Order: sequence, then C-alpha cells, then structure tokens
Amino acid sequence: MSISVYRTIDGWWAGSSDSVARVETTATTTAALLADRAAIEGAVTSSNRVATATLELLSPVTAPCRVIAQMTNFASHVLDTGGDPKTVPLTFFRKASGSITGPYGDIVKPAHVRLLDYEVEIGLVIGRDVPVGTTITADNLADYVCGIVVTNDVSARDVQLTKTQFYEAKSYPGFTPVGPALVLLDADEMRRFDELRLQLKVNGQPRQDSTVKTDMIYQPVQALTALARFQTLAAGDLVLTGTPVGTALSAPPKVVQKVSGLLPDDLKWKLFFKGQAKNPNYLRDGDVVEATVGTDDGKIALGTQRNRIRFA
Repeated sequence: MSISVYRTIDGWWAGSSDSVARVETTATTTAALLADRAAIEGAVTSSNRVATATLELLSPVTAPCRVIAQMTNFASHVLDTGGDPKTVPLTFFRKASGSITGPYGDIVKPAHVRLLDYEVEIGLVIGRDVPVGTTITADNLADYVCGIVVTNDVSARDVQLTKTQFYEAKSYPGFTPVGPALVLLDADEMRRFDELRLQLKVNGQPRQDSTVKTDMIYQPVQALTALARFQTLAAGDLVLTGTPVGTALSAPPKVVQKVSGLLPDDLKWKLFFKGQAKNPNYLRDGDVVEATVGTDDGKIALGTQRNRIRFA
C-alpha cells in the first residue's frame, strides 16, 4: 500500500492524504529520510494522528539535489510543437534545485520574463544510488525509484527560445513546485505507472489532461537506463518525465514556420513575440495554477498543488 510522506518546517509526516503522524527521525533531507524507512513505517502505524489539511507543507524533495528533466516526452506535446513522436530522441536537461518550491507557495515571475508557461509532470524520486552502468528493468524499477510526486516545470519561454537555454529558463527560484506528497510505492503499485493521469488547470479552467499509457513516449525504465549510461543518480534526486499537450506555447502552422525561417533572427523574434503577447494562455499576475496526478480509481493519488502567480 502506498505511503504519503509530507514535510513541514518542523519535520516529516507520513500516512495518507487524510491523516498523518509525525515521523520520529533526525533526518533533514529527503535522502536521509528515505534511509530511515523504519521511522516512516512507525508513523504509518501510529495512532497519534493529525489531519493532513492542517499542515503547512513544504516540498517533500529537499535541495540541494539533482533535478533532471526529460524533454518532449509526450506524443501530444511533440505533435503540438511540430515534431514527430516516432522519431523524437530521448533527451534530458538539467534544472537548478534552487528552483524547487512547495506545493502552495507563490511562483514569482522575474521582471524581465514576458512569457511564463506551465508544464504538469510526474517526478520520479530516486530511492537509492544508481551508479553509471546500471540497467533499470520493470522488475527492479521499484528498487531504484522509491516514489513519485507532482511537479510543475515552470518555464520562461522567451528566455528558452531566444537563448536556446533550458537551464536558465526553467531554473529561477520557485520554477519547480513539488508536492504536496511524496507517495512511496511498492513494486506492484509502480507497475500501475501507466495508469497515472496528469491534469493542470489555470483559474479552474482545464489546460492539460492526459494519461501516461496513451501519451508518454519514453517511460521510466528507458529513461533511467539511458541516464545511467553517463550520469550517477543518488537517493533524493528528482527526475521529471515530461508534459502533455496544453501548454501556452504551441508551434505556429508549418507555412508560418517556413516563412519565418527566411527572416533575419531579430525580425523573426520580434514578430514571434508580438504574436505571443496576444496569447491569453500565458500566466498572468494573480493566476492560480492547480496540478494533479493520480490514477482514475483514486488508489494512487499524489494530491493537488495550488500555486499563485505573482509578478515581481
């Protein structure tokens, strides 16, 4: 049975989405907590519980850690950006762990950013070291991935596109909301990863809604094996697995792309941003973004994060 783990300013809690007990541990990092599994299980069986809704929650993934993200990993998103899901490569980029924030905090747009976008994603939390050369299989996935979290890969599209710079565009403070819960899964539950549904709303209006089974191109077994060819992972690291269609950014029609490709860069970007400025789907001051992940039957539920957009 899955265990929901939460973090507050004064410690860790474990139980369900409804009620939790304090984890009696000295751990201050996600990695240290995961090494104290007995304390987590002790909290689950404790009768000294409080309502989860009464807690002021922080991200259950602590920084510093590695934050690695898969790029264009949902077929619907690839098609929307003008690509071919059958040929899109398995690629990654890094985010600064300083971008991690809690599930209910404000997301502050830097003053120079004009086009602020959202991307609901499933985050894999690494539970033990993954040395270079490790092969991840369906049978051992749960040995290396301890659980999953809701994440939002907030993006400054004007920075990303003009500089071809994912790291900066996605690493500003607050640009990776995580939580509310780190949901620890056993091997049988991990096999239900296909059934997870990702949803995102802005001011209550649906923007993204898709399932892993119908849309994800490279699943965790493939992604982590590819990462382990060159990258060591450690307990507490976070791997984002991509987002479905529905982000504010969308590729222009192919005929427009062909014409713009003939223009000088400065004119091309001037025309592009002039058009994007009219797009009402980019995040505005005061918008509330809600991101949710879970199975349709509710047996695996990661909770809903709600973050308000605030302009600097």
